[in-house]
Amino acid sequence: MSDAGTMAEEPSPPPALRRAARTQRPRSIQVTITRPLLFGFAVVLGGLGAYLLGVAASSVATILIYIALAIFVALGLDPIIRWLEARGISRMRGILIVFGGFVVVLVVVIAFVLPPALRQVAAFASAIPAAIVDFRASDTYSAFEAQVGDVLGIALDQLSTFFADPGNLLAVGGGLLAVGFGVGNAISGVIIVVVLTLYFLASLSSITSAFYSLAPARDRVRLRELTEQITDSVGGYLIGMVVLAACNAAFATLLHLVLGLPAPAFMGLAAFLITLIPLIGPVTYWIFATLIALFSDPLLALIFAVLYLIYMQFEAYLLTPKIMNRAIAVPGALVIIGALVGGTLLGLLGALVSIPVTAAILLIIKQVHIPHQDAKV
Repeated sequence: MSDAGTMAEEPSPPPALRRAARTQRPRSIQVTITRPLLFGFAVVLGGLGAYLLGVAASSVATILIYIALAIFVALGLDPIIRWLEARGISRMRGILIVFGGFVVVLVVVIAFVLPPALRQVAAFASAIPAAIVDFRASDTYSAFEAQVGDVLGIALDQLSTFFADPGNLLAVGGGLLAVGFGVGNAISGVIIVVVLTLYFLASLSSITSAFYSLAPARDRVRLRELTEQITDSVGGYLIGMVVLAACNAAFATLLHLVLGLPAPAFMGLAAFLITLIPLIGPVTYWIFATLIALFSDPLLALIFAVLYLIYMQFEAYLLTPKIMNRAIAVPGALVIIGALVGGTLLGLLGALVSIPVTAAILLIIKQVHIPHQDAKV
């Protein structure tokens, strides 16, 4: 009885608390319903904004590539201009000297290398059917046919039929027309890159100073040292790659002239462009040029393959260590991976800039991330 009396005498909650409880219950239900809706709406808006940014970036991707290439070239030419500044030449005059030399080289290539290269390519393409007939009449082809059958003969017949058909030649002409439009776009792109490069070279010091001011004051000295190491390595790498590619082009042209192989001017120009690709460029050109030489003479193709292979060893063990001594060393596996990824994303440009980008990432990891991790106990 006492327990029942005690329970009956417990005071009931005040009316204000009862009203608050009744009003809070619908609010909690409303918040529970509203929050998922707001979250979903925010997710949809975020995805739509990301999509619009992606579309905008793809629309200006060409301009972004031009800007990146101009910065890359400016960093590569900056060591030469600083070398001229150290000898009492003003920066603006040094820029004019460097670009004057570039214009002279470009005019020489356009006037004396490109026309004979195009003529040699046309003559080589027209001579392919006759070269196939001569190759099939040779003892080398007979010995090869005796070993593996007429597989090669069927392929050569199809190739000869393709070049003998005027319709295919018209298709090739249409492709050449498309290539002509591509060359026109490339020329306009080169002009844009040249103008941007001039601007970046003229204002490189102010750009770097503004970049340093973005960091906290305590980190600016370290950021300056790291940035200067990266820019020096990029400049040394670019100059070294151009010099090595020029050596490859000169040796390939001379070798074609001495051996009497077809299209020496075109093959020299191809050697310069292909060997700009790090590590795999010389091997790619070696295979390409050897296959082209097979249409002329198998023996000369073998001689060319052996001599160019010897030059590749000379370049790898003597020229490259002397010319590329200012560039950051990158492991060979990363060179191949970087060249493949860069070439897939941006073609020749991506393969060219892949090594400096990889070297910069390695430098940041070695001098920033690893010391930071070592400081942790």
